[in-house]
Amino acid sequence: MPSFGADMEAARFVQWHVKPGQALKRGDVVAVVETQKGAIDVELWHDGTMARLIAQPGQQILVGDMLAVLADEGEDWQALAAAPAAAPVAPTAPSADRHARMSPAARQRAQALGVDLAALAAQVGDRVITLADVERAVAGSTTAAPDRAEAMRSAIGAAMARSWREIPHYHVGCEIVVEAALQSLEAFNRERPVAERVLFAAVLLRAVALALADTPTLNGRYEDGRFQPAASVHLGVVTALRGGGLVVPTVHDAQRLSLPELMAALRAVLARARSGQLRSSDLADSTLSVSHLGDMGAESVMGVIYPPQVALVGLGRVVLRPAVVDGQVVAARTLRATLTGDHRVSDGLVGSRFLASLAAQLANTQPGP
Repeated sequence: MPSFGADMEAARFVQWHVKPGQALKRGDVVAVVETQKGAIDVELWHDGTMARLIAQPGQQILVGDMLAVLADEGEDWQALAAAPAAAPVAPTAPSADRHARMSPAARQRAQALGVDLAALAAQVGDRVITLADVERAVAGSTTAAPDRAEAMRSAIGAAMARSWREIPHYHVGCEIVVEAALQSLEAFNRERPVAERVLFAAVLLRAVALALADTPTLNGRYEDGRFQPAASVHLGVVTALRGGGLVVPTVHDAQRLSLPELMAALRAVLARARSGQLRSSDLADSTLSVSHLGDMGAESVMGVIYPPQVALVGLGRVVLRPAVVDGQVVAARTLRATLTGDHRVSDGLVGSRFLASLAAQLANTQPGP
């Protein structure tokens, strides 16, 4: 079971889309699981032949538990299917050690807070114990399974509380004049039909992706006690759902996309997010997140880092203000940008360098490749 974000600890298996003996390619959708964020299509990460299906519909499965056995290309899938099975994922049965079915993060937090695991397991029944269950137990509230909106909010809260406890945050910010970039975008859009026009959000995402070339220590993941830089920029776009809650779908290889290509990728991933049809690749590997609340009226955004990432860019709304342009005070459109960083990996100097690079990218008024 892959992880689809820092706030995911387990998922309910819904159904298979494949069968044993079926040849598969990387990117094929093989199964559907359900998390607090809705149903997610599980994609295959490499080529092979399905040998054995282990997970069964209705099972609660922890991140890292086995879903199936896949034979590599050239490997005898029938022999692999006939081999002794690894310990299967099974619904939790009432027993003295029922509390063993819990995520590592939940176990660590419960031990730190002195939560009675046996009592907590008895309260949650056959569900996998999550970090949100532990937090509710400490608060003295019920651990009965919440509805989806409550479950999502609890999961987000638990993930952000973990981030705030474990990551030494710092914040830097600046105001950027975007008048020239907006004028250039407006001219670019006038020449295109409505369906092909580009939103300013795409301009901002592309500028963020290109600015990261000057500050690679902001682009990557902190895992196993060390920073692992990313070879490409996979931007997580913080997205509010109509029913409440957030998801952070990914625009992959953002630094390599032209503006129209990035706009198309953004439209596609946001459509999947808002229709509840996200794929596992949409959620699994973002290297930096962007929170843009300008459309909602916020002038600045001071975000909380989404683990295991090491930075978050916050973007506010565009405001008409007096600004000095070419030595003259003029009315110009500006926005506030903030960089939230992880002091284990970078510091305010790196964050400031990123913001300077972001401003320079937005001063380049050419919206094409």
